[in-house]
Amino acid sequence: MIRLSLLIAVVTGVALAVPATGIAAKRPAKQLYVSLGDSYATGYQATGVKQGHNTTDGYANQVPGLARKRGYRLRLVNFGCGGATTTSILEQVGCRPDARAVGGPDYSSTTQIAAAERYIRKHRKRVGLITVSIGGNDVTKCASDPDPIACVGGAVQGIKDNVGVLAQRLRAAAGPKVPIVGITYPDVILGGWVLSPDHTLATLSVVAFRSLINPALTDAYASVKGAFVDVTAATGAYGSLDETTTLDPYGMIPVPVAKVCQLTYYCQFQDIHARTEGYSIIAQLAAGTLRARRT
Repeated sequence: MIRLSLLIAVVTGVALAVPATGIAAKRPAKQLYVSLGDSYATGYQATGVKQGHNTTDGYANQVPGLARKRGYRLRLVNFGCGGATTTSILEQVGCRPDARAVGGPDYSSTTQIAAAERYIRKHRKRVGLITVSIGGNDVTKCASDPDPIACVGGAVQGIKDNVGVLAQRLRAAAGPKVPIVGITYPDVILGGWVLSPDHTLATLSVVAFRSLINPALTDAYASVKGAFVDVTAATGAYGSLDETTTLDPYGMIPVPVAKVCQLTYYCQFQDIHARTEGYSIIAQLAAGTLRARRT
């Protein structure tokens, strides 16, 4: 009887141990997700004309949940700073508290790139993903320039050079295998279609993104074997302006314009930032660059 009880205890112990060991082996290790960039990285959202704040509804906050479905356990560390340009991310010391991402680190005595580099090097074996959204503020001024395409053309070389340096520094800090994902923007200027009877600028903005801005960003990230996600395309900017739909309160407008009105605050508040749905598209694109793991 004693031997039988002992045998049952041993078998039961083995039976319980095997599933637990199997589950532990399949669970992915925790990794760090480092986000850099501007107010798109911080998840800024408008609450009115020239009003708004950083939120936890941005793409960076949504990526870990989407990455979990692909077999990753990511913890966000967000160095984003509202208003950042491709120059300031390399040269500006500090970021105002109200411009930092919610829960983001304070790097008041150094630049955004230097703070991120230091963090990545310190945790090099644990970093599983890096994303960057930068460049939009470099060309925002061109919307009011008499020759917007020439203005964008002049800004693009600086974007390409600066983002190239930024990407090289991130690659050196992270090592050769960590995914680096460059992110562009919805073409919010298309939303100007509903604000003015002159649709020239809205039409030209598509050309600027497709032929100038996005190719420059693509080249910069490709130089370090990073990925680039074309948010402009994914949010419908390259569709035909001859295809129309009806959207309150704007009436009949081109489908690409309607999409930017729905995904961003530009038509409503003349604000360039994305709504939660717009940020969701960016998050899906970024998470989609991760190779799915078997669990």
